[in-house]
Amino acid sequence: MKVLFVEPPKEMWFVMGEYLPPPFGILQLASYLEEKVKDVEIEVLDCQAEKLDWDGLERRIESAQPDIFAPSALATCNAYLVARAAELAKRVNPEILTVAGGQHFTATAEESLRRYPEIDVIVRGEGEQTLAELVKSVDKKSSLSRIKGISFRHGKEVRHSPDRPLIEDLDSLPLPGYHFVEHVIHKYHFRMMSGANAGYALIEGSRGCPHRCTFCSQWKHWRGKWRKKSARRIADEMELCYRNYGIRFLWLTDDNFGLGRQTRELCQEIKRGGIGDEIMWFMQVRVDDIVKHQDILPLSRAAGLHWALVGVENQSPAALNSFRKKIDPKDAKRAMDLLKKNDIFAQATLIIGNRKDTRESIENLREFTNAIDPDLAIFMILTPFPGTELYEKAKRNGWIEEDNWANYDMVHAIIPTETLTKKEVQEELYLCYRSFYGSFSRRFSGLFSSNRIKRRTYRYLAGQGLLKALRDLFR
Repeated sequence: MKVLFVEPPKEMWFVMGEYLPPPFGILQLASYLEEKVKDVEIEVLDCQAEKLDWDGLERRIESAQPDIFAPSALATCNAYLVARAAELAKRVNPEILTVAGGQHFTATAEESLRRYPEIDVIVRGEGEQTLAELVKSVDKKSSLSRIKGISFRHGKEVRHSPDRPLIEDLDSLPLPGYHFVEHVIHKYHFRMMSGANAGYALIEGSRGCPHRCTFCSQWKHWRGKWRKKSARRIADEMELCYRNYGIRFLWLTDDNFGLGRQTRELCQEIKRGGIGDEIMWFMQVRVDDIVKHQDILPLSRAAGLHWALVGVENQSPAALNSFRKKIDPKDAKRAMDLLKKNDIFAQATLIIGNRKDTRESIENLREFTNAIDPDLAIFMILTPFPGTELYEKAKRNGWIEEDNWANYDMVHAIIPTETLTKKEVQEELYLCYRSFYGSFSRRFSGLFSSNRIKRRTYRYLAGQGLLKALRDLFR
């Protein structure tokens, strides 16, 4: 029995510049499968790292001759790529079992199986145990109907087995299978954040989120539960990346790991492992967490936290209430200042395009962003991803004017506001970036900042043509 995991060919999200992350999701699945299923041959093929186009992928499938083909499905905008990869596998061998998973296909299981005949099975939700059972079942040629957590086609009928219970102890999972991509691991990078030679890996500290933001698919995908790994387990993963593979830049990918006791314990474990001065890590955090737990920031910086992405989202209390964000916009400036005071690069994310947005309210957001003065600002368009409350509401009210999944990337407008068309929302996004990055004083101070990450970031951005790329979206 052979399983081929594939990261299909795809274009990167240009807003963050050049980056190539390891395919963390399938590395975790491959590692679990290796541990739990005997006599299974596993291959992980990363088309980005190996610079394979679709013809190259087809040749590799022909060479590998897998029994099961599992393409990575990171985000909604990649859904078509998963279907195309599965179609390619079926063209090579119609008997290959094609398997998709992830948040998009979990939320659209019925629709996707009817829309993409090249996909045989969808693994819903948490995939490790389900995929292991699926592989064993296929090997024994037994019925799929007894496997919890899958959706599959039975003749012309789409069947959904009961949900699988979530894994209670995330520490029981094996470390991600970076050994499957060891031959290309030196190619992973995030140019803007870490430069060319630091390497790049993703670290999962928890699954789910205790919050309930209407635009986020995380908390519904994980059934409203937040489960964290122990600090020791997370530190072990960081040490694996650094000591075994020389990777120094690590992204703690959790939507909300938080800055409470769990971060304090993690920092203590990193320091205990002696790698705090050797690595740089990056996390996503809420403004209220920064203000509430500001005493943790010096320890975090000493343990290698160099970069924080802060969900500021909007200046309007009404907009924040509609997102169910439960933060005070007054905390945004304080959060930015606290991060800078502790020599942590402060990146803010902002959202435009909610139903009540007008040209005036978005102009107010631009002024607010300039006032709180983050080191870096990323503006995004409110996007109704399948599996979110926002999607359900937008679909119910007929707001969605774009059904091309490839454009669900937060830089293409999907829904209009009450007063702005999709195109006008798109134009406002460009104006947001122009307002922030068009400032000569900001560019000058960034290029000569005392913070080395800020200097590197602004020197990198100077040659990227971000504004032109955004302008081209609506031309």
